[in-house]
Amino acid sequence: MKKLSLNFCMLVLALAAPLAWAKLPPPPATPEAKAKAAETAAKTAWTAKVDAYKLCQAQDRVVAKYRASAASAAKPVPTAVVATPPCTDPGPFAYTPPPDAKPIEAAGAHSPATTATSPPSTTQPDAAVNPAPKKAQ
Repeated sequence: MKKLSLNFCMLVLALAAPLAWAKLPPPPATPEAKAKAAETAAKTAWTAKVDAYKLCQAQDRVVAKYRASAASAAKPVPTAVVATPPCTDPGPFAYTPPPDAKPIEAAGAHSPATTATSPPSTTQPDAAVNPAPKKAQ
């Protein structure tokens, strides 16, 4: 009977462990990961612009072909109901990090202190090293 209850407890714990693990918060993002995510988002947005530009060009080619074939067949060519803007080329991908992304040196991180040449002095009492603050009169 004890072996059965022990096995049952082990089974319950084994089934509950993934649920407890899933409740943990995600690890904090490092600045490098944030920068990489921002660059990936910029690249994705640029890719969407390039895709829209290619689609616009393809639509213009289809319209030009349709109008040419309709004109050669002596059919009336309908005019556009809504004027569409011309296709704009997004240009090559160029990512510039946001201005708030500072290098580590400019972010306030400092170099470590210089290496000590001797151990700290222990001959003076603590009160002499750290005197009490004087009261304002």
